[in-house]
Amino acid sequence: MAQKGMGGLQAAKKGSAKNSPVRHKMHVKKGDTVQVISGHDKGKVGEILRTLPKVSKVIIKGVNLRTKHVKPQQEGESGQIVTFEAPIHSSNVMLYSTQQKVASRVCYTFTEDGRKVRMLKKTGEVID
Repeated sequence: MAQKGMGGLQAAKKGSAKNSPVRHKMHVKKGDTVQVISGHDKGKVGEILRTLPKVSKVIIKGVNLRTKHVKPQQEGESGQIVTFEAPIHSSNVMLYSTQQKVASRVCYTFTEDGRKVRMLKKTGEVID
């Protein structure tokens, strides 16, 4: 009896999102100033260097620093310790107003000329 029901589930899963990559809609863009709201780097403010929409992550300048030990590539060359910014999930960051020094949620509104822009809810500051 269980196999009869499972056939329907497997047929529905065949056209799932595994074949095509999913791009998540993110509330932040490259170049935005954001504040980390949870995790080890909570409270840090930085600029977004890169967005990764397929995994819904962002890379922020000076946040979530990792060290990597790199082996020497050629003979006679010495190894190095490289620091780099690792990705952080986009839900752990909030847009930050540099003028009023406050983090805020984002809302979408239209300007007088009909253009859709992002606006900070706390301050009313237009970002785009």
